[in-house]
Amino acid sequence: MADLIPFLQNIANGLLIGGVYALIGVGLTLIFGVMRTINFAHGEFVVLGMYAAIVFNQALGWDPYFSLVVALPVGFLAGVLIQRVILATIVDAPEESSLLATLGLSLIIANSLLLIFGGEPKSVLVPYASSTISLGGGVNLSIVLLLAGIATVVAIGGLHLLLNRTEIGRAIRGTAENRLGAELVGINTKRIHAVVFGIGMMLAVAAGVALIPLLFASPTTTGTVFTLKAFVVTVLGGLGNIGAAIGGGLLLGVVEVLGASYLTSEYRDAYGLVAFILVLLFRPEGLFGRSVQRV
Repeated sequence: MADLIPFLQNIANGLLIGGVYALIGVGLTLIFGVMRTINFAHGEFVVLGMYAAIVFNQALGWDPYFSLVVALPVGFLAGVLIQRVILATIVDAPEESSLLATLGLSLIIANSLLLIFGGEPKSVLVPYASSTISLGGGVNLSIVLLLAGIATVVAIGGLHLLLNRTEIGRAIRGTAENRLGAELVGINTKRIHAVVFGIGMMLAVAAGVALIPLLFASPTTTGTVFTLKAFVVTVLGGLGNIGAAIGGGLLLGVVEVLGASYLTSEYRDAYGLVAFILVLLFRPEGLFGRSVQRV
């Protein structure tokens, strides 16, 4: 039984951090599913959330999670603006146009953050950083991880209600299913694309705020790491499927934590890449995706 406790502890930690990874992957999956755009700047949006929490903490003394009150609507509006100004102009262009546009956007964001904040990694120290809560049986959860997990559940739950219980949610699902058909029944797909990109950026910002008490933010490297994690999450689950992205994020978190605990923590990010490659080799549609029979 004593040997089982560390394993259960690692599983609990992996699920909580995996929930935040799921939040990142869901944003990327939503944008791809509706707009058919692969967003290479998605990791930089996460970093923007991290730096927003840092600024509010240093300037106003706000707890990182309280900064969500301002960071989320600002992130949404920024996403809408980016889509309107940049991506809307190339919506019918070849796919490589959107790839290059989002790649250029990622470079602009990263270098702007470098110019403003410098290259030194930054984080936020919260007073409850070392606090834990007992689940019984020797398993304890970090308060920081638990709050990150709660923020993730609230964000994904809110997205689920939006997509399934509101008129704009039905318009989003209709646009994802068939853009031309949606336009024929009167849906303004240009507006839907802007809203979706805003939601995707808002989810990424929320993930960044949730992660800043746990990690350091660096302008030029952190975004690349989270863009890669977002792709790993979506491929593990199945590209274009929000539910599958949640499963992929949880799996990635568990794989990383178990690998760091039982192998070596130096290659923590590599364990997810190994899982990514194995899934591509043996189940390219994703662990939770639908198989397609080719004839």
